Formats: sequence, structure tokens, C-alpha cells
Amino acid sequence: MDKHYYPYEDFLTDTKILVEKIDWKFDSIIAIARGGLSLAQLLGEYYNIREVYSINTIGYEDTAKLESVEVFNIPELKYANTVLIVDDIIDSGDTLVKVLQVLRQAYPNVRFRTAALFYKKSAKIAPNWYVQEADKWIEFFWTVDMKRNI
Repeated sequence: MDKHYYPYEDFLTDTKILVEKIDWKFDSIIAIARGGLSLAQLLGEYYNIREVYSINTIGYEDTAKLESVEVFNIPELKYANTVLIVDDIIDSGDTLVKVLQVLRQAYPNVRFRTAALFYKKSAKIAPNWYVQEADKWIEFFWTVDMKRNI
């Protein structure tokens, strides 16, 4: 499998690019954990939004894609009107499709939009905003760096 290391410096640069692309006002952010957590934190700080939540999914075991996506730990959005859902990468799109399905069912009056750092054109769904197209496996610094030399 062809892999590409994605360092913190590129993450910071791409997050700034993503902020320039997002042209929608939102009052809450949901990170798809774990990949979207770092992005959600930076966006929450940048936009001064304290309503930053996470939702958990399991769709991969290491680099192997599972048959279905499990969604759990659904946040309480009783005061939300517009929510930005963020993830590191939209790969197959299965996770984002399932998360949107679960959230729209739980909160039919909330408007949801999506953003990601990477997007694969072969995915079932495209995020509203993304920075780069992915054509190989991305090894994000938050996955790799803590494991080095331990």
C-alpha cells in the first residue's frame, strides 16, 4: 500500500486553507473521532465556538475496512441550529454517510454541513469543503508520531 506521511506543519497550513473555503456560519462543530478531533479543536478555537463535540465511529481496523460502520456516542445538540461535521479524510464515504444519517434522524431541524482535510474522488459522498484530494493512504502525524521511538 502506497503511504504518505502528513506532518503537523501541513495540517496547520491545510486547516488555514479550509477556513478560507468555509463560507457558512455554524454554531457547533462535531468531530468524527478520532481523525476529526484535532481539526475540530483548531476550528473551535479559530471561530471561538465552545460547542465542540465528538461522535464515535468504527469503520476500520488498522488499515482494513470493516463491512459496516458503527456510530455511537451521539452528542446532545438541543441548542444547535447549524453544525459543521469534520473529519480528517473522506475515504470511502461510508462513515460520513452513516454519521449524517444518524444525526439527521436524531435532529431533523438541525442543518449539517461537512468539511475534511482530504477527500477521495471515489467516495460515496463529497464533503461540502475539503483541501486536498487523496490518492494514497495518509499517515497522519497524530497516528504516527507518538509511536516513534517508544
